[in-house]
Amino acid sequence: MLQSPLLNVMIAAARKAARTLKRDFGEVEHLQVSLKGPANFVTAADRRAEEILRAELVKARPSYGFLGEEGGHHEGTDKSNRWVVDPLDGTTNFLHSIPHFAISIALEREGALIAGVIYNPANDELYTAERGKGAFLNDKRLRVAARKLMGEAVIACGLPHQGRGDLALGRKEIAAVQEKVAGLRRFGAASLDLAFVAAGRFDAYWERDLSPWDMAAGIVLLREAGGFVTDLDGGQAMFAKGHIVAGNETMHSQLQAMLKAAGGAVA
Repeated sequence: MLQSPLLNVMIAAARKAARTLKRDFGEVEHLQVSLKGPANFVTAADRRAEEILRAELVKARPSYGFLGEEGGHHEGTDKSNRWVVDPLDGTTNFLHSIPHFAISIALEREGALIAGVIYNPANDELYTAERGKGAFLNDKRLRVAARKLMGEAVIACGLPHQGRGDLALGRKEIAAVQEKVAGLRRFGAASLDLAFVAAGRFDAYWERDLSPWDMAAGIVLLREAGGFVTDLDGGQAMFAKGHIVAGNETMHSQLQAMLKAAGGAVA
């Protein structure tokens, strides 16, 4: 697959940061049995990865702005372009030596998302998308699943937990969906949930309490794979509202309706 210079920059940055994450992931496995515990180590790994990503992206496009999970927002001289980066999506998985985590990089131009890269170093799966050019897993073109019956669908979701999210609302939404689908999955990395919908592995997905860097690259992938993605109210304010629902046209519509009926659409 011939990649644009823009995607090459993003992929090179992701692969460079991934080298340190792979090394750190191996160390976490050893730290699990120690009294010290791995939490501080993982926080440092997250920050190291973001520093590498920022350095590589700034070197290639020095005028672009940067929004990262760890380092916050840095405004560039070019006001129309901004990187949106999560150096380690799935931190809890990483902390527990679960090999399901990702580096996520998106480019926002004049308020529109135009390119995305999601890379899981643990299994070397690289998802890429650029507006108007399709979505890919490594060299394979992606399309969302074609299923139309909720009874045959596997749906991904987020789960509120201690200290984060509305547990009562979460239980209502899950109950509304659970009785109508073939299966629910909670894998713990929003970027990969979106990538899996783009790849047809999941039929749809919803989650609340997300940040822009959790969603940005996955939104590009979804759209380029023929999917529909909105906030839970059916609009495009995913970043502002912090919630998202995605799938093919039919699944997206049905899932959104179920969530609305559960009383959880408006935030």
